[in-house]
Amino acid sequence: MPRWHFIPIPIRFMTTPLWIALGLGIPLLAALIVLIQQRQRLALLNHDAEQLADQRDELVGRLSAREQEINRLHAALGQSRNQEQALREQLAGQQESEARLTAQFENLANRIFEQKQQQFAQQSHQSLDAVLTPIRQQLDQFRLQVQSSHAEESKQRHALERQLLDLKSLNQKMSEDAVNLTRALKGDNKAQGTWGEVVLGRLLDQSGLREGHEYDTQASYQQEDGKRYQPDVVVHLPDGKDVIIDAKMSLVAYERFYSSEDDAAREQALAEHLASIRGHIKALGQKDYHKLKGLRSLDYVLMFIPVEPAFVTAIERDPSLINEALERNIMLVSPNSLLVALRTIQNLWRYEHQSQNAQAIAQSAGKLYDKLVGFSDDLLKLGRALDTAQGSYQQALNKFSQGRGNLLRQGEQLKQLGAESSKKADPALLEQALSERVELTEKPT
Repeated sequence: MPRWHFIPIPIRFMTTPLWIALGLGIPLLAALIVLIQQRQRLALLNHDAEQLADQRDELVGRLSAREQEINRLHAALGQSRNQEQALREQLAGQQESEARLTAQFENLANRIFEQKQQQFAQQSHQSLDAVLTPIRQQLDQFRLQVQSSHAEESKQRHALERQLLDLKSLNQKMSEDAVNLTRALKGDNKAQGTWGEVVLGRLLDQSGLREGHEYDTQASYQQEDGKRYQPDVVVHLPDGKDVIIDAKMSLVAYERFYSSEDDAAREQALAEHLASIRGHIKALGQKDYHKLKGLRSLDYVLMFIPVEPAFVTAIERDPSLINEALERNIMLVSPNSLLVALRTIQNLWRYEHQSQNAQAIAQSAGKLYDKLVGFSDDLLKLGRALDTAQGSYQQALNKFSQGRGNLLRQGEQLKQLGAESSKKADPALLEQALSERVELTEKPT
């Protein structure tokens, strides 16, 4: 390596321009260093500005998603109102048909019974009541079913309006949940699990589902090997399938991430939070809930993370968590996404109940038509029976009071010959019977 040798120059040999160059170079070098430092600071500020812009874009995207959800719920509300109007029109048509049929029944009954003798009125009235009572019961049942369907539709429409209000107050509740979360996460794992179940229960209440009907909590089930499991919540679907929700996720590491002010400690806590989620995914995937007796579980289990920021932070740091969970037939859900899923299930049940009501109405209408046909047949039979009875009555009356040898005239002749009797025959019948004799005696002349 070459060596440099500096030859000292005596000061007396330095000229004036050399002194001036050395004097000007030092300030320029200092200014250059300051300029480089300022450019580095400017680059850091630009980097921070880009991060803030990304965060702003993310918040704008979330706001847009919520606005889309509100618009979708408004559209669903309009559809529900249209369905309500259609049911009202259907109810009005049914009531009009009922009134028209009732009037036809009354007119038909009046025409039939006005043609018959007074002596058959009581018997006819009893027969008509026996026929009309089942029909009246069917009409009352049909009316109750239509009113019940209308009331259920109105109730569901009001529930949808309440859900819109719940969405508006969701952000306020999230701040309250953050305080409750801090208190709960400082406790043991049992306290954390209980807090997660409380949040899950609140979401179930907001969804409109009913415990003991559309979902069950802490129900015990057994696998084929005899091992028993107790899922947090089992949500039932209209097609007979079941959805299992697990709410036992530990958030101790996230509490340290949330409360720590040191960047290194926050990074360490966030790494532990991701590891905790992965560990719970693995443990939950080994339970094989779909093999439990008495359950028709879907292939996927919903793993509920009860704190929205804990879910969002984990997914933003490591999006592969979603695919890792899906590979084990597990779906990660937060309070917002779970509420949307539960309300979707509630809408499925609402449509199922409406379909069942429509089937019941159709069956009742079929039974009503069968009753109408039977009623018309009974009326025809009653008319023929009355005609037959009228004919039999007329024949008996003819034998008794008409004709050459009618019984009443023969009895009167016996009385005139001296037969004793304490009763007298009806004057009109007696006159008719005796007039037959007069006509017969006067005919030969």
